[in-house]
Amino acid sequence: MPGIENIKHAKSPDTRGCILLVDDEPNILASLLRELRGAHQHILSATDGVNAINMMANNKVDLIVCDANMPGMSGADLLAVVQQRWPDTVRILLTGYPEHSNTIRAINEGRIYRYLTKPWNSDQLRITVNQGLALQHAQSERRRLEQINRQQYQELQELNNTLEARVVERTVELERANGELEQAHQSLQKSYVTATQVFSSLINLRLPPEKQSNAKVSSLVSAFCDKVALSEKHRQDLAIASALYNIGKLTWDDVLIAGSPDRMERNDRERYRTYPVVGESLLMSLEPANDAATIIRHHQERWDGAGFPDGLSGEAIPYGARVLKIATDYVELQMGMLLSRKLGHEEAIEAVRKYSGRLYDPALCEPYIEVMAMIESTQTSDDTVLVLDTARLEPGMVLVKDLHALSGMLLISAGKPLTERLINKLVVFEQNEDATYQLFVRVSEIED
Repeated sequence: MPGIENIKHAKSPDTRGCILLVDDEPNILASLLRELRGAHQHILSATDGVNAINMMANNKVDLIVCDANMPGMSGADLLAVVQQRWPDTVRILLTGYPEHSNTIRAINEGRIYRYLTKPWNSDQLRITVNQGLALQHAQSERRRLEQINRQQYQELQELNNTLEARVVERTVELERANGELEQAHQSLQKSYVTATQVFSSLINLRLPPEKQSNAKVSSLVSAFCDKVALSEKHRQDLAIASALYNIGKLTWDDVLIAGSPDRMERNDRERYRTYPVVGESLLMSLEPANDAATIIRHHQERWDGAGFPDGLSGEAIPYGARVLKIATDYVELQMGMLLSRKLGHEEAIEAVRKYSGRLYDPALCEPYIEVMAMIESTQTSDDTVLVLDTARLEPGMVLVKDLHALSGMLLISAGKPLTERLINKLVVFEQNEDATYQLFVRVSEIED
C-alpha cells in the first residue's frame, strides 16, 4: 500500500532545523549567531520585519527568534503574521521588558512558544531553542504520520469494499491457472512416456527380432496397472521402466545379447547381472525418469533375497520393481531369453504360479495371472478387435496394439486414432520396407 511504503521509506526529519534570527541591532544578531552557530548550521538573520517575512516566504523556517522592540514592524506584529501564514514555525520572543504591552500582544496574538529576557542566559537560550526545534519536529512528524494514517485508512476502506469480489476473482484465476498447469504437466508426462517408447524401439534395433520384448512387457504392465487401479504416477514410472528396462544391454556385444543366461559362461553371467545397474545409471541424469531408474535397478531382485544387484527381499524391493519382474520374466520365458528353450503361454503362467513367494511377490501373482489369461483370451477371441492390413484401414479407427516396423522401431502407439494422412504414410512406409503390416483396431471405435 502507498501509505505503508511512505512509512517504510520516508526520510527522518532534519533535527538541526532552520532558525531565523530577527533583531534591529547588529551586535545583538552577532551575539545570537555566536551562541547558536555551533549546534545549528542553517541560521538566517534579518534586521527588520519586512526582510524577515521575505526570508520566511523563500525558506522553510522551523523556529524564529524575534526581538520585541523593533522600529517599523514590532516583534509582536511580526510574530502575529508568522502565526497566520506559517503556523508550524515555533515562535520565540526576545524582550528586555517582559511586562511591556508588546510582549503581552506577542503572547496573545503571536501565540509564542516562549519569551526570553535580555540579557539572556546562554544555556537557557540554547536549551529553549533546542526544545522549540524538538517540539516543531515532533509536531511535524505527528502530522506526517496522521496524514499517512488517514491515507492508509482510506485505502483500507476501499480495499475492504472490493476485497470479497477480488478474492473470488483471484480464486477463480488461480483455479484456472492450476487446472492449466496440471493439464500441461499431464501432457508433458504423457509426451515423455511416448518419447521413451520411441527410444525403446531404437533399443530393439540392437536386439534380434525374436528377443524384442519391450513392447510386450509394456502392454502387460499397462494391463496390470488397469487391473489393480494404480495411481497415475505409478503408471507413468512403470511405463518408462517397462519400455527401457533392458537399456543396460546396449553395452553388450551381439553374441551376449542373443544368448540366454542359463547357457552363459561365468564371466558373461557376471556381466549379465550388471545390466540393471547400468540401465539405472543411464537414466539417473533425467529427473523425470529417476523413479523409473530405481525400478529398473531392482527389477531382477527376488522375493526370497537371492536376486541381483543388491540382494533385496520381500517388501524391501520397490513395488514397481516387483511389478516389472513378473512381466519381464513371463514375456522373456516365452521368447527364450531366460532359458535355452521357449515356454508356451500356459507354461509361462505356471512358472509364475510355481515361483510365487520365491521369485515373485505372492500378492501380485494371482492378479497378474488373471491379466495374462485375459490378454491371451482377448488376442484369440475378442470379436470387437479386427486385424487389418493397410488397404482395409479407414479414418476414425483406433489402434489397439502398438505397431512396430520390421526393424523393431515403434511406428504408432496404441490408442492412436487413424487419419487418412497417417494411413497414406503407412502405405508408403510399407512400400519402402517391402513389408505388409497387420494392425489391430477395435470394432466399437469403427462404429463410432
